[in-house]
Amino acid sequence: MPQLNPTPWFPILVLCWTVFLVFIPPKVLAHAHPNQPSPQSAKKSKETSWIWPWY
Repeated sequence: MPQLNPTPWFPILVLCWTVFLVFIPPKVLAHAHPNQPSPQSAKKSKETSWIWPWY
């Protein structure tokens, strides 16, 4: 049975894992978000209760 022969598939497996482990992580880690989150102000806003007009 030819599908049991690992010779053609093992180099493909090694090549795929090499790409996933060597080339892709630096590209993902180098990604920067264009909008950096700003810290929230220390002042708390006064929250108002919801007014239900149909009650």
